[in-house]
Amino acid sequence: MMISTRQIVRALGTVSVLVSLALAGCGGPKIDSAVLNPDPPSKMFADADAMMTKGNFDDAAQKFEAVDREHPYSPEARKSIVMAAYAYYRGGKAPEAIASAERYVALHPGTKEAPMAHHIIAEAYFDQMNKADRDQTAARKALEQLKILKERYPDSEFARDADNKIRICNDNLAAQEMEIGRYYLDRHNYVGAINRFKTVVSDYQTTAHVEEALARLVEAYMALGITKEAQNAAAVLGHNYPDSRWYKDSYSLLASGGLVPREDSQSWVSKTWNAVPKLSVPKISMPSLSLGSG
Repeated sequence: MMISTRQIVRALGTVSVLVSLALAGCGGPKIDSAVLNPDPPSKMFADADAMMTKGNFDDAAQKFEAVDREHPYSPEARKSIVMAAYAYYRGGKAPEAIASAERYVALHPGTKEAPMAHHIIAEAYFDQMNKADRDQTAARKALEQLKILKERYPDSEFARDADNKIRICNDNLAAQEMEIGRYYLDRHNYVGAINRFKTVVSDYQTTAHVEEALARLVEAYMALGITKEAQNAAAVLGHNYPDSRWYKDSYSLLASGGLVPREDSQSWVSKTWNAVPKLSVPKISMPSLSLGSG
């Protein structure tokens, strides 16, 4: 019996399908295994660390992430998350560094590498801080992380290095309050100005801006005719900064209205001032990044 061309094609097609299924059945698991677990986690971690040493930070970050992704229950998986954050930071990818470090502290709070994760987040935001006349979200977020280091991990190497950066963040935030306060003052929005200067006195007393803030309060209160508060602000300024040029200006302003500085212990200025411990604050110096090798 002669076999038609159509039958031959159909038969060949069936054989092809069967061969494909057989090959898939034999080779499939091996391919999948190789894709999911290309190397032991220890080797993958060592390879990523070697990439870091050579300065291949982006490749290192991706390799560290692969350790956690492919071997999530291995001893190396947890540390690989924070090391990926560090690699991203070293590579100049702040958003990725922050995301990876935040993932670490969300999954593994209080662990050995947690201080380093908070430190990476703080550093990434710190590097993004703007001048006083710009948005200060980065400064606030950096300050939040630095305070966490000081409060939760006071004995860590990162907490010991946080003080100077906390002062810089506070100084930036106080400077912005002063910028806005002066803006309001120049436009005779005295209530708005007072609120800004009060924030500096209550929240940023240890910064260099507090002298001017007290003097500007004297100016704003005098403009509103609230002489008692003006006298009190000047008295606090004079008591704590007797040689300040801001005190001399405030004293002259009061004298022009026949007044002198007079402190009232019940005034908000006096209460706020006395509520904050006065510490000796060293001069601010610009920091350099030191994260260690992890």
